[in-house]
Amino acid sequence: MTATIKDIAKKVGVSPSTVSRALNGNSRISDITTKKIQEAMEELDYHPNSLARNFANGLTYCIGLIIDARDENTFANAFFNRSVFAIEKVIQEYGYSLIITNDRKKGAKSTVENLMLEKKVDGLIMPSSVMRPELIKELNQAGFPFIVMGEPKKYKSEATWIDVDNELGSHMAVEHLIQQGYTRIALVTEKPNTVFSQKRLAGYLACLKQHTIPINQEFILEHGQDITADNKRIEELALSSGHPDAFLCGNNIIAFNVLKTLKNRNYRIPDDIGIVTFDNYPVAEYTDPPMTAVDVDTYGMGIQVAKELIRKIQDNSNDRNHMYIPTNLIVRESSMKGDRENNDKNGGAS
Repeated sequence: MTATIKDIAKKVGVSPSTVSRALNGNSRISDITTKKIQEAMEELDYHPNSLARNFANGLTYCIGLIIDARDENTFANAFFNRSVFAIEKVIQEYGYSLIITNDRKKGAKSTVENLMLEKKVDGLIMPSSVMRPELIKELNQAGFPFIVMGEPKKYKSEATWIDVDNELGSHMAVEHLIQQGYTRIALVTEKPNTVFSQKRLAGYLACLKQHTIPINQEFILEHGQDITADNKRIEELALSSGHPDAFLCGNNIIAFNVLKTLKNRNYRIPDDIGIVTFDNYPVAEYTDPPMTAVDVDTYGMGIQVAKELIRKIQDNSNDRNHMYIPTNLIVRESSMKGDRENNDKNGGAS
């Protein structure tokens, strides 16, 4: 005989309505109770009728993730993929499936607008890079739940968004370099017009000002598509009078190129010049010497994005929250000049 919700409720010792709320991912049901219900479902071989459940509560139990289909590098971005993996992991725990789509026009309406109007998804997640004012306006007017991944340049007050705290990460990195005895710190950025690069620049400048260290505009460099030309500029800066004694780099690739360029000119790392990179993945810990890194937790961001969207769906909430995910500094040999000098003064490691 097929098990029912009443059978599950009787076995666990709760009401059928509690079982129903747990099956719908209600956050008010405790983890202990939810676990007992799940164990009872397995023991009694209970399978919820998803079609009936969805029809009864008006939910599809699908979430849409918008991507930029024009960008061929979307799925080559390891940090984006880590966020997507985290989103998928969380929403599965709440009984949701993920639909990946794009915002391409399909007749009068875009694909995303059709998903919303035809009630094929219960909520949307979009990177800040694909935000459109028309879409944001339509979502807000309909009271449709959505979250933006990454701090947007515009319309910040019109959406809930979650991002890594790039400004804090940059400030932490510069503070660490100063504490290690570096005072002529260069910043090598990528994509300077993006919000994350602007935030990193702000953190860099704020920390220098806090320590009354003069700001040298020649020490703020952009690393673009022409790696040979960029490396040449770094080499010329490193050989100049009053050259930087430390580099804060926007990612692992930039940092690796800086490291290689400096070592080719026989600079000792970290004794002559220190290096800190944003992003611990993929090569920071494997370089020679291993690089200090600002760990950008895109996995943690994906978790928060998914949880916040599910909360909005369950609570039928139209609030607009803004959240930063803290960054963490992983200290390694590439920036530990001060520690090495102190160790030498004390006669070596104890």
